[in-house]
Amino acid sequence: MPTPTPSPRATLADVARAAGVSKATVSKTLNGRDDVATTTRERVLAAVAEIGYRPTTHPVPPGTARALAVVFDIPASPYIMNVLQGVLSSTTDADMDLLVRLAPDLAARTQRTAAHAWVAAQRDAGVAGIIGLTLSEPDALLDAAAEAGVPFVMVDPIDTRHRRMVSVGSSNWAGARAAATHLISLGHRRIAWIGGPESSAAARDRFHGYRAALDSAGIELERDLVRSDQFDVAAGSRHARDLLTRPDRPSAIMAADDEIAVGVLATAHELGIDVPSALSVIGFDDTPQAAWTTPPLTSVHQHLEGMGRMAVQTALTMASGVRPASRHVELATTLTLRATTGPGPHHVESAAAHR
Repeated sequence: MPTPTPSPRATLADVARAAGVSKATVSKTLNGRDDVATTTRERVLAAVAEIGYRPTTHPVPPGTARALAVVFDIPASPYIMNVLQGVLSSTTDADMDLLVRLAPDLAARTQRTAAHAWVAAQRDAGVAGIIGLTLSEPDALLDAAAEAGVPFVMVDPIDTRHRRMVSVGSSNWAGARAAATHLISLGHRRIAWIGGPESSAAARDRFHGYRAALDSAGIELERDLVRSDQFDVAAGSRHARDLLTRPDRPSAIMAADDEIAVGVLATAHELGIDVPSALSVIGFDDTPQAAWTTPPLTSVHQHLEGMGRMAVQTALTMASGVRPASRHVELATTLTLRATTGPGPHHVESAAAHR
């Protein structure tokens, strides 16, 4: 009986022809570029699924993968740069190459076909594992990686409900509770909170730590002093202006990260509110910029480089076929005291009463 002739492998040109677009457009779609129209992307992905296209890059033979890929949304963030430093150091120590990837756009990364194509491209490039840094909506990528047998470790995940996700983070709840407790010990009772996105597990844990400290001290949470927004300077500045221009302004503001805190400090300076005599401010992350603000920022220190190193070690452990001891690893946090926190009004009143 004659041996059947194998079907020729689908090519990029086949996809382009089936979708009625150019090969460049197909390539941009599979690489997650955001300059492809939604209807065009859907047509390309449908063609990929229909004809069974797989990237034509020659895969690296099993057991010879010598690279890790790190993927993120915002490369300019001080937080990202510090975690990335740990990732780079650890991959260098392990004699591995590091491939830096910007994440596919949201429309692509949330579609199963596009997610599988992206993960396949990483695997065929010799990637032994993938590390996602605060990557939003990663579930389709996590599923695709699991099906392809490629370890995927998330650092501070956002917008995910993936049950089997392996992640690395910090003791966000304990860190925020310690920071709020410090402010309370200084006599502050009206402590505002400017948090990160509600979809961020880290932001939620930090808020709950802040609230736990208030509850423990018998201080009722004032909902009109609580804000949620993005982890950026503009958000801190915008919400600080709203909080600090009200007649009953808070005596302290806790920020969910250092960038938000920088925005708070800038607005306080603009409004002529002295820090820390008239307002105390605390950040979170303790990035290098915390020591450069005026005055230097009190911040919850999390070992960002350590998180990057731990993510690499976890990915390599999984790549060797060993299951991690825990699906979620938390590194300890500490409070770094600098010059943006001082006595609150209740502390001053108490001191005066004892004279």
